[in-house]
Amino acid sequence: MDFWQRYRAIDARDPRFDGQFFTAVRSTGIYCRPSCPARTPKAENVTFYETSAAAHEAGYRACKRCLPEAVPGTPAWNLRSDVAGRAMRLINDGAISRVGVEGLATRLGYSSRQLNRILSHELGAGPLSLARASRAQTARTLLVSTSMKLSDVAFAAGFNSVRQFNDTINEVFALTPTALRATAKPLGHHGKPGETTSLTLNLPYREPFDTGIFDFLAARAVPGVELAGPASYTRTLRLPRGNAVFTVEYDGGARGGALTLAVSTLDLHDLPVLLSRVRRLFDLDADPVAVDEALASDARLGPSARDTPGIRVPGAVDPQELLIRAMIGQQITVAAARTALSHLSDAGTRLPEGHAGHALGLDRLFPTAAQIATSGRELLRGPQRRIDSVLAAAAAMASGDLDFDYGDDPQTLADKLLPLPGVGPWTVGYVAMRVIGDPDVFLANDAAVRNGLKNLAAAEDLPADFRNVSPWRSYATMHLWRAAASKRGGASAPRERSTATGEAQASQHHPRRQRPAGSPG
Repeated sequence: MDFWQRYRAIDARDPRFDGQFFTAVRSTGIYCRPSCPARTPKAENVTFYETSAAAHEAGYRACKRCLPEAVPGTPAWNLRSDVAGRAMRLINDGAISRVGVEGLATRLGYSSRQLNRILSHELGAGPLSLARASRAQTARTLLVSTSMKLSDVAFAAGFNSVRQFNDTINEVFALTPTALRATAKPLGHHGKPGETTSLTLNLPYREPFDTGIFDFLAARAVPGVELAGPASYTRTLRLPRGNAVFTVEYDGGARGGALTLAVSTLDLHDLPVLLSRVRRLFDLDADPVAVDEALASDARLGPSARDTPGIRVPGAVDPQELLIRAMIGQQITVAAARTALSHLSDAGTRLPEGHAGHALGLDRLFPTAAQIATSGRELLRGPQRRIDSVLAAAAAMASGDLDFDYGDDPQTLADKLLPLPGVGPWTVGYVAMRVIGDPDVFLANDAAVRNGLKNLAAAEDLPADFRNVSPWRSYATMHLWRAAASKRGGASAPRERSTATGEAQASQHHPRRQRPAGSPG
């Protein structure tokens, strides 16, 4: 977007752009979200920034009226596969706290000096400032959504000291932490860092929100690890400092449709990571209006896009787990894959007696790559070639020979995964959709996609690969999966075969000969 497109957006107070850019006003020294209800500033006084961190660096403070930190993130970090986009995905996942700037730079293949220069040029702030802004946003969420003690909020948000926390909140919001807390009513909390805790938080998102994502997750839920219904999803999850049990619920009766995260057990130091991964799982930083407008322009997808606005592409809370699930699900039905994964989950760590997960019907964690490599052969059933492929991938991840995460781009992901036996273009495309949030993957060889196409109106003049709706072809894939399911009277998760046959099956024997899913051509 150019300057005047953004200016028209703030003049219209369009909430669709909240979080996608920030408006700084020189005459007041504050920055706002695009939908701020304050009077539209004169154009000559306005500067637009890609991130709130850039506005902080330029000396602006957050607007007390619209609280620009209380917005969804930008979908640009998934749209962009450049260094800046990859860095932001890792920073949001807490990489700075875990490995520091040097570790982040190494992961991206740059020196720390180069990375700082790239991010400062592209986003207006270096990695430390971007991480600081992320901590401020987490702190604001905790302050307005819980009754936690201020010192607990400080350390849970990732600050090294209470003084650093106080200084940052004052600098960013021009409010003390106590005054910022007074702007909203807490939802609830008990516990403290280093111990298990429970809390409930609101999850901001851009409307509309299609609840079909709950059906998608329910159809694939592994008993003992996950539990899902029409408007709720619960699971156990392994995090850097410990384990968590969380529930996401949607209340359609609340104003705007409230989406909440309830955590039953958590080391609060892991909260920023959990928030980031939950947001990725439910695609909460998407711009559904832009997606729906693009899909509605296609004669084949138009009716579906208008009937089910706000469709989301499910993400992944654990990249390694998602690869295993994808490999097991190849060329079998969703129900068969769920059965196989249920058997495999016996290798996972059991939750101790009295753990909060038991009260929710959950008793284990999804097995680690090392646990699968050790015990998977006794638990997996089916063709020996597929079992060997899954175990080889698990062993490679356990040893560190295969290392991929949210910081990859489609090409680096393909370069890492395609050499694996049993991995073809479908697998790479599916992992790209769900792990790195690639919005432009079209799984042309997927059986359910082909069945979904049969249910749509014919349009011979439109491209078969849906490139006319790029960069939103992942969302087109979700609509086609839903169309396949509706033909059989199912929910949004298709009952057809979940993966490609034919070409994808052949690609498992010659993976290097195939072009990765989602790549040009």
